[in-house]
Parts: sequence; structure tokens; C-alpha cells
Amino acid sequence: MQQPEIFDSDIRALQQWLRSAWQRLGDPSLTTYSRRELRNQMKQCSADLRAHLQRLAEQRAQPVPPPATIVAKPDLRILSW
Repeated sequence: MQQPEIFDSDIRALQQWLRSAWQRLGDPSLTTYSRRELRNQMKQCSADLRAHLQRLAEQRAQPVPPPATIVAKPDLRILSW
């Protein structure tokens, strides 16, 4: 995998985790301690997601160097009749 693909998969995984964490947070069977720990984990995950998005934006903002074109001297022959 290349670097942008890794960032994309990491971002998708973090977004999915946050989505499921929000659903778990609404569960009435969670204890106060569990709810607090889940919120702390969500804050950390949100910070990681922001960092990944920032790195991806910086990477996409960098100009891509054009491919180097190699101009070779043509192989010419003089033919006489």
C-alpha cells in the first residue's frame, strides 16, 4: 500500500470507530466510569483523526513533480544510393 492509501484506510477506521462509540455512549447499561472512559477514548480518537486529516491535506497540497522526460539523441543513418 502507498502512503495516501494508508492514510485513507486509517481515516476510515477512525471515523467508523467514532461512529460506533457514539452509539455505545447512548447505551443506558454503561456505568458512569465506563461512559467517562469511552469519552476519553473518543477525545483521543478525534485528535488522531484530526492529525491524520492534517497530514493528508499537507501531502495533497505538495506539488507533484512532473515525470522526468529523457530526450535521447536519435540514431540517424545517412543512406546513399
